[in-house]
Amino acid sequence: MAVQPLASRRAVKAGAMFRPALFACALFGAAPLAAQAPAAPQAAPQDVPLQPAAPQIVKPAEAAPLSVAEVIARFSPEQQENLLLLDLSVGGRVVIQLRPDKAPLHVDRVKLLTRKGFYNGLVFHRVIEGFMAQGGDPKGTGEGGSELPDLKAEFNDLPHMRGAVSMARTSDPDSANSQFFIMLQPMLKLDRHYTVFGRVISGMQYVDAIERGEPPAHPTQILQASIATDHKPEPAYPAAKAAEDPVAAEAAKLLQSVGQPPRQP
Repeated sequence: MAVQPLASRRAVKAGAMFRPALFACALFGAAPLAAQAPAAPQAAPQDVPLQPAAPQIVKPAEAAPLSVAEVIARFSPEQQENLLLLDLSVGGRVVIQLRPDKAPLHVDRVKLLTRKGFYNGLVFHRVIEGFMAQGGDPKGTGEGGSELPDLKAEFNDLPHMRGAVSMARTSDPDSANSQFFIMLQPMLKLDRHYTVFGRVISGMQYVDAIERGEPPAHPTQILQASIATDHKPEPAYPAAKAAEDPVAAEAAKLLQSVGQPPRQP
């Protein structure tokens, strides 16, 4: 029979389950500890971290955005024939890559109207926050178009994602003419119901700056539309209107009223 340690034999005789902690206390003569909840961590001195400091991560410097000229230069001369440039009154040029492989009739129509100067001076007459910006109507009401016949639909697999450029139409699928819209946010339920014919590849910040409204109080204008191979320079953009300082405006009113006779009741 194996000989048990003294503390173990006493625990068995007392009818208790063997506990390693009690055995250690009996063996070394220490008082047993009472069961306690975990103690709250003690506050550490300010100069002693509770855990090793995380290594500092140095992010690589972000590359500067490409200029319009650099974006265009990435395409061959043949591909540049399908780059639509919109110079907007908000202060910059938007580059749209056209997709004749998906919507050849719509691309041909937009290029034809562009080279005729049709879009120059037209406004974005319907701009909905979180949805899209619509333009290309000479009437500025959504009811106009060019003198050319309407186009047959070319619904395709290009999604209505942010920056997609699609042709506006009436309830008739084959009624697209000159009006188009640029997606501000994705709206995939429009897929295969409207013809996507391109996508913004540069200058989306200017699309985001288009004045909102149906119609907008001060609509954003297409100063000039052109095709990249025509090499038209950007026009002079209007100076940005500074936001009015309400405090300065009130002070100006007070200064104007100084020296004026009081109004009669």
